[in-house]
Amino acid sequence: MRNKLRIATMAGAAGLFVLAALPAAAQTAPYRAPRMADNHPNLNGIWQALNTANWDLRGHAAGMGRVVALGSEDAEAPGLGVIDGADDIPYLPAAKAKKDQNYANRLKDDPEVKCYLPGVPRATYMPYPFQVVQSTKTIMFSYEYAGAVRVINMDKPTKSPTDSWMGWSNGHWDGDTLVIDVTGFNEDSWLDRVGDYHSDALHVVERYTPRSPETMNYEATIEDKNVFARPWKISMPLYRHVEKNAQLLEFKCVEFVEELLYGPLRKQPRANP
Repeated sequence: MRNKLRIATMAGAAGLFVLAALPAAAQTAPYRAPRMADNHPNLNGIWQALNTANWDLRGHAAGMGRVVALGSEDAEAPGLGVIDGADDIPYLPAAKAKKDQNYANRLKDDPEVKCYLPGVPRATYMPYPFQVVQSTKTIMFSYEYAGAVRVINMDKPTKSPTDSWMGWSNGHWDGDTLVIDVTGFNEDSWLDRVGDYHSDALHVVERYTPRSPETMNYEATIEDKNVFARPWKISMPLYRHVEKNAQLLEFKCVEFVEELLYGPLRKQPRANP
């Protein structure tokens, strides 16, 4: 009788343990994104990073801005950093000196100030949204900043015909992760506002992985034998815009920098507004 009671007690306890474990198991089940006709995840939508990586990829405190007269409007907001592992970039010694020079001249030399195209991966974490338009053969990324666009080739990989600001993108699927291999860069874009840079040997491998209906994980492995001692990686969540009227608006900023770039060429200086 005692053995039967003991067995029944153990069976009951085991049943309660299984029931208690069910919610935890459900919470850890991998997210399965809605599918396209080809059964790959549907990434269509307007996305945006919500961090301060565009100021500085490293963790950083709040600081003075680049234009003192703007006060807090141009102040550097604090951020936790997005570099995996050690919170720094593995510069080669000579390249680190160039980065420090960029920082000293950041107000004049940062390509963002002049409305030049942002490059990759910087386009992803600038403080502006971007839209993914997906089909089975190609995927287009359209960025609000400067009207930047890039088309991801999802067929057999091809080589870049020439170097460019946004590089040349070949993509493939690794399970539910969109992997984009980007080469063919020029050397003119920066990685953030504090002067982190690269050469035309830059190679970026991006990974976009859906993690919930409204979030996606972004990773980028960055390699440049001329600038960095080893490859390094950044990662961050991206958030889908869910407003009922969400849309990508036009921010072609060239007209806002014409005076900055070409004003000194005027025969007569322009009067202040």
